Amino acid sequence: MTPKTTYITKLAVTTLASLTIIGCAPEFDDPVDSSSNYTSGSADFTRYVAVGDSLTAGYADGALYKMGQENSYPNILAQRLKKVGGGDFKQPLVSDNLGGLLFNGQQNPEFGNRLILNPQTQSPEPIAGTPTTEVFNVQTGPFNNMGVPGAKSFHLASTSYGNPAGLATEPASANPYFVRFASSTSASVIGDAASQAPTFFTLWIGNNDVLSYATSGGIGEDQTGNLDPSSYGSNDITDPNVFASVYSQFVTALSAAGGKGVLINIPDVNSIPFFTTVPYNPVPLDEATAGALNDAYAAYNGGLVSFMNAGLITQDEVDKRTITFSAGQNAVVIEDEDLTDLSEQGLPSMRQATADDLIVLTASSKIGTLADDENPNSAWGVGVPLADGDVLIPSEQEAINTARTAYNATIKALADASDNLALVDAAALLEQIKGGFNFGTGTVYNTYATGLAFSLDGVHPTARGYAIIANAIMDAMKSEFGARIQPVDPIEYTAVFFK
Repeated sequence: MTPKTTYITKLAVTTLASLTIIGCAPEFDDPVDSSSNYTSGSADFTRYVAVGDSLTAGYADGALYKMGQENSYPNILAQRLKKVGGGDFKQPLVSDNLGGLLFNGQQNPEFGNRLILNPQTQSPEPIAGTPTTEVFNVQTGPFNNMGVPGAKSFHLASTSYGNPAGLATEPASANPYFVRFASSTSASVIGDAASQAPTFFTLWIGNNDVLSYATSGGIGEDQTGNLDPSSYGSNDITDPNVFASVYSQFVTALSAAGGKGVLINIPDVNSIPFFTTVPYNPVPLDEATAGALNDAYAAYNGGLVSFMNAGLITQDEVDKRTITFSAGQNAVVIEDEDLTDLSEQGLPSMRQATADDLIVLTASSKIGTLADDENPNSAWGVGVPLADGDVLIPSEQEAINTARTAYNATIKALADASDNLALVDAAALLEQIKGGFNFGTGTVYNTYATGLAFSLDGVHPTARGYAIIANAIMDAMKSEFGARIQPVDPIEYTAVFFK
């Protein structure tokens, strides 16, 4: 997933006191004697190719920048594989550590600079500077890291995904990150990867098939039942049968040379701070303000009762939609498309959030600000409901989890069916991180900024988080292929960067 650069207020950052910032580059050299402590087992790591999306590319802090790529989990893993016969690992590195992209010399605001943390404001902000990575300066491959930020599963098979002309279409049929390193204008990601005849591969794709829908707050469609991905919108949920078809094709193509591979499944959106940071009740009110708001909503609440008496809604829906405030912390007011549509009667579809709703991270900079600068009563989430794109309501979460569960069933079935494939349960790993993951020399959490596992975009790991993923892959390789490789120490890897 490649969310736009966002400005997040201190509502999202509770404390900076416990932050550990590691400024040095990780040390890959291991003093342990590789001849006696390392073995490739039944695997051949001569040509390792990693295929996936932004998580494979090393995307972090809302951008793809050079240090992030160097600390991608495939690169961390590749350095370890050199101990057991692994070859060189080439990545399509960007030109700097700013992260923005130039389109014919002009920075595209859709691809802004990476985020850093301002300790004074306790908020992330884009790092200053003019990026130097030109999209149309095509890099010469082949490349071992075939991670493409923004890619959905079916994108990997598209032969227009690396064509520069496709960036000008509406909607775009190409991806600027792949345009930079596609072998030709008609190349596909999976074609370029498979053409290298990998002796070993990792495949982590499918996150964006639900994540783009999730991070947009459910602005999109659930395309279950639609087998034509060319008709999908950018934020739609991919049909599980489409996913199963293309995913199995990818595994077949990457396995054609007889190599072994590791398949990585899709985590729950509930495990990443983009959806767990902003509480449903972030609005502090004193008694007088709460009373004034209750007076303002009296007509709306009364209208609910009237429509119930007219048989248009039930008592349960009246209870769900009634808006009340009190002294202390209060739930935000949100739009809910699942409520009975009473707009023709002049009543909006709104209610107060509950703990079952997920407020997206980007809404933290919106809550409490004015929707209309000339109207002091138009505070978002209080006087004006948060929009559909600011919240994942339960039905939207259910659609995401239904599709994700189906994707993971496909991934597991393929892994179980072949002795040449191992499975990494990333969903379980991220759930562990959510509750606190101790790796021996430290512990990480999914808490925004201070948890140290996730970068400042709230979706992608820090370098430390990527190191933990690399170790999980090495664990799977040991279990399935007998490969014994010394894991890295995540404490040596960067976490969050201060301004």
